Amino acid sequence: MSKIKEKDVEEIRRMVVEEFPDDPALQQVHIARKTIAKEAESEGLSFLEYIKLLGKRVR
Repeated sequence: MSKIKEKDVEEIRRMVVEEFPDDPALQQVHIARKTIAKEAESEGLSFLEYIKLLGKRVR
């Protein structure tokens, strides 16, 4: 599951809803992207490095 705190996810959600108030689909995409970026940051990796690492774990 997510490796970041629930309060961080809520903060991301608030920012995204303010940025895209009338587009729930776009909100979901940006919430997911920003959450993954935050997880990558907590691991000391770039977004791309983190995605590659997750891809290797799935194989």
